[in-house]
Amino acid sequence: MTLHTDPLIELYEQLNTSEDKGLSPMQVAKNREKYGMNELVTVKKRGLANMIFDQFKDFTVIILMIASVLSIFLHEWIDGVVILCIVALNAALGAYQENKASNALEALKKMASPKAKVYRDGILTEIETPELVPGDVVKLDTGDYVPADLRLIEAVNLKVDESALTGESVSSEKKHTAVLDVQASIGDRINSAYSGTIVTYGYGKGLVVNTGMETEIGKIAQMLNESDDELTPLQKKLAEFGKMLGIACLSVSALIIALGLLRKQDMLEIFLTAVSLAVAAIPEGLPAVVTTVLALGMQRMVKRHAIMKRLSAVETLGSTTVICSDKTGTLTQNKMTVQSIYMDALAFEVTGTGYAFAGEVVGAPPHSEWLYRAASLCNDADIEDEKCIGDPTEGALVVLAQKGGIDYKTLRKSHPRVDEFPFDSDRKLMSTVHIIDEARVMLTKGATDELLARCETIYTGGETKPLTEDIKKAILDQNNQYASNALRVIGYAMKNVSDSEKAVDSEHGMTFIGMSGMIDPPREEAIKAIETCKKAGIRVIMITGDHITTATAIAKRMGLIEEASSAIEGAEINALDEAGLIEMLKHKSVFARVSPEHKVRLVKALKANREVVAMTGDGVNDAPALKAADIGVAMGIAGTDVSKEAADMILTDDNFASIVSAVEEGRIIYSNIRKFVGFLLSCNIGEILIILIAMVANWGVPLVPIQLLWVNLITDSLPAFSLGVEKGDQSIMLRKPRGIDEPIIDKKMAFSIGFQSIGLAVAVLTAFRVGLMISTDVDRMMLARTFAFSTLIFGELFRAYSARSEDQYLWQFNVLSNKFLNMSVVIAVTLLMLVVYVPALQVIFKTVPLSANHLILVVALGLLPILFGEFAKKFKKSSF
Repeated sequence: MTLHTDPLIELYEQLNTSEDKGLSPMQVAKNREKYGMNELVTVKKRGLANMIFDQFKDFTVIILMIASVLSIFLHEWIDGVVILCIVALNAALGAYQENKASNALEALKKMASPKAKVYRDGILTEIETPELVPGDVVKLDTGDYVPADLRLIEAVNLKVDESALTGESVSSEKKHTAVLDVQASIGDRINSAYSGTIVTYGYGKGLVVNTGMETEIGKIAQMLNESDDELTPLQKKLAEFGKMLGIACLSVSALIIALGLLRKQDMLEIFLTAVSLAVAAIPEGLPAVVTTVLALGMQRMVKRHAIMKRLSAVETLGSTTVICSDKTGTLTQNKMTVQSIYMDALAFEVTGTGYAFAGEVVGAPPHSEWLYRAASLCNDADIEDEKCIGDPTEGALVVLAQKGGIDYKTLRKSHPRVDEFPFDSDRKLMSTVHIIDEARVMLTKGATDELLARCETIYTGGETKPLTEDIKKAILDQNNQYASNALRVIGYAMKNVSDSEKAVDSEHGMTFIGMSGMIDPPREEAIKAIETCKKAGIRVIMITGDHITTATAIAKRMGLIEEASSAIEGAEINALDEAGLIEMLKHKSVFARVSPEHKVRLVKALKANREVVAMTGDGVNDAPALKAADIGVAMGIAGTDVSKEAADMILTDDNFASIVSAVEEGRIIYSNIRKFVGFLLSCNIGEILIILIAMVANWGVPLVPIQLLWVNLITDSLPAFSLGVEKGDQSIMLRKPRGIDEPIIDKKMAFSIGFQSIGLAVAVLTAFRVGLMISTDVDRMMLARTFAFSTLIFGELFRAYSARSEDQYLWQFNVLSNKFLNMSVVIAVTLLMLVVYVPALQVIFKTVPLSANHLILVVALGLLPILFGEFAKKFKKSSF
């Protein structure tokens, strides 16, 4: 069955029902057995235990678990327990961040109407919505949620708000007699009504054709079920690094064990070295630093009107190459605004936007008052606190009257409505009768061509004159010009009627007053944001359910496209395979009349072409694409609960420009992540070199696991965190997005990490050997390890200042301008003093007190890595 194309009589036969009686109880039971309940089915949410268990599958976590077991086996209880606690904490953090799909589906289920009015055996009754089955006949009234996908049987002035499904801001006018093409998009199917949409005007009846997962909302639910949560680029790269470090660690550990066995060294010493190496190789503090830096980035974004739902999404924004944006309410204001009126053969500009009364009709003649009267009296909308109550089109006309100098509320009180002929889609007109200057005056508004056909005269220059064919042609030409600029055109007419005349019989022999052209205007800040995106190498694509003419006109106004050939309708997407769609996306930037399936296909095609895609939207129709995109961006004010749950980011001001701010923040964060990842990895590789060289040289183990854990978790993490909150470069939005395959560590950084690691190893091993040489008592290994431990800490703290810039030398920027880093150094040094000089901590960390001369030597050796860091910058500039 095809909902919008099959003749009603065939649908009745297939569903064994009738318009008058609906279904019998027996037929209801049969259809329910065949089609199931009218409810959405969701994939069962994974349990917390499974989420936590998955965290332990990570390669580096497995290595740390082995290290923990070995430490306990060697009776190093403190080391083993600390490692275990670190693993457990990271697992808890990882599980906490899962999962968004089930929440989106739950929000989608809430959209279903709880009750439905249905004819069963000819009797109108109210039932629970899930009880509906195909074949039921449903009654619709103003304010009702549509309970299933319906083919309309009757539609009396019926209008349905389908913005959640189509993105269109204007309610869809329904006509049950319409015959449609099979390719008609949802927004064009005026003979049907869809589950989850709302009746805003009129009443009607409909035949239930699709229920549950077969409805349009059901198809969206299915797409949400099928969408997988992919790892972000940062997550993938960090996972690759972790695996690489883990493999290196295992390889070197195997080498050390083999070497120890060949030398017939003590097995406890061999295993202690292996555990130390495992701890040294894994940057235990990295997950916490990344999480903290991203969380702080989230807080900064809140100040810029963007709420991030996933930490990892903060970084992904920085690599965005394409933003797929909905039109209505995102690029535009979602506030219909009259921009021009036409009277006396002239067009007059109307200033101001939205539902604010600020603005004027520039140069309009005094007798334009009659146009404002018609616009505000033949109208059911109200404006309260700059918000429209009622139809958005009528709201725009109320604002027009106010800008024309008429207080519409006072006007309505002084000229009460005494009769009306409501709008319907057949005649495309609305008429109301009012008492004006003790006379009964009928005011009519509607489609200009329909109105002109019923007019005999025209009000021009303050006088009533004959409406000639030449004048009609001029009016229609202006109407077409408005339409070509995507303006919605409303014509106005008036007529004096007698006490006995009814509006329903009087729509003829009228006097034409004029026209108005309105549009949902672009956001000015969105226009600027698009320009910023171009400079930043980010492409913006408009994807909307609106008509192609409107979409193209808005896109041109915003500087998104220059030619109409850059726009395409959703129906054309159906004929393209994946390769054809990818190719077409290279040339098209506006997609109109698209379905939810089209949106998902477009996002997936862009991703297949190695783009990093951000998708904005506010309706239910956007939810699957929001989830399929790398970054889903929902509107916080106008957005549905479904879109907010499916999204990664929510804009609190519904402002497209806030996305650009978020992208900038994402780029800054990624730049900072590079700094502290390079810093941490050089520390870890330096530690590996220290242990490996000492083992090969048969000097003993210079650093024990608990000391390495302290360095990795405390001493390294504090400066790394400080590097993560560096202020961004002002030119960061003038660069192209980084490539999807661009590594965090490129050749330049790899060289720098290696060079600085060597410097760190040289400093620490020198300190270790000095400690061994200057001590002759039984605690000489403890003193040497304290030397090595302290030198390692000072070396890494000093080197953090060099890591603030990848290219600039220390003397080229204000070294002490990062107050967080200064504070981190003070805290880390204070903690080191406690570990070295407090007896209870000495026992735990296996340290001994250092003399003043010892401290001077340690600090001096700690300066060596910073020299290596600065030399690395010089070599990078000359060699890469």
